Amino acid sequence: MIIGETTCDGKKKMYELLNELKRTHILHLPQGRDRAYEREGWYEECRLLKEELEGFYGITITDDDLRAAVRRRNRLRAAQLEMFALQANQPAAMSGVDLMSTMFAGTFSFDIEAYTQQLEQKVAKLREAYDAGERPVAADAKRILITGCPVGGVINKIGRTIESNGGVVVCMDDCSGERTAAMMIDPDAPDILRAIADRYLDINCSVMTPNDGRMENTLAMCEKYHVDGVVESVLQACHTFNVESARMQEAVEGAGIPYMKIETDYSNGDMGQIETRIAAFIETL
Repeated sequence: MIIGETTCDGKKKMYELLNELKRTHILHLPQGRDRAYEREGWYEECRLLKEELEGFYGITITDDDLRAAVRRRNRLRAAQLEMFALQANQPAAMSGVDLMSTMFAGTFSFDIEAYTQQLEQKVAKLREAYDAGERPVAADAKRILITGCPVGGVINKIGRTIESNGGVVVCMDDCSGERTAAMMIDPDAPDILRAIADRYLDINCSVMTPNDGRMENTLAMCEKYHVDGVVESVLQACHTFNVESARMQEAVEGAGIPYMKIETDYSNGDMGQIETRIAAFIETL
């Protein structure tokens, strides 16, 4: 079964085509969160998904099952947060490419407990090495925060280019970064399904309107990670992030932090142009 959601317009229509190949269930995401019926509607969507999964697989998903799943995910999020926190060191404890690649690998790992253990072990080794005096990142590397669309498909195009031109990616403020990892779920909540639903609805995705929390979070991360500059990655056809970049630029530059926006896709056709722009941007920091 494929589970989709009505976020980006392109994805929303793509799932209709995928349904011709494989059974697809669509979660209907509200456009905002500040109206009571939107939150209640999303809760109902999550309830319907639970029933759909039960019927499709011939199982019963109990509250205890959901609480156990929450605890597993919370442990994973805690490990991710510990890894992110290492980048607040000056200099950072690992390269941004290593950080992004480690996070991206998790999207292909279906054994959450095994992946969590790998993260915990990696964090322990990185911390031990840093305490022993190892410095994999140059002290004068410019500290960059990447925001915008998920960076999994542009790790080399943007992340590696930043780090080959005198920068280091110290944090990602995207949907796979600290912004969402920090959102834990109370496994002992009276209504565990509602707690899960509320958590995912509160993600500051650009499809939400308004979405003030995203800018507030970015500025907080800039301070926490001692950021020298912000690079916003916007994938073509992601119109909500593209439009919202105007507000992000205003917020970041209003805080006195240099900002640059890159519109790109998953191809390599614009690699030369991107490297020129990133190199010039870092040179000015």
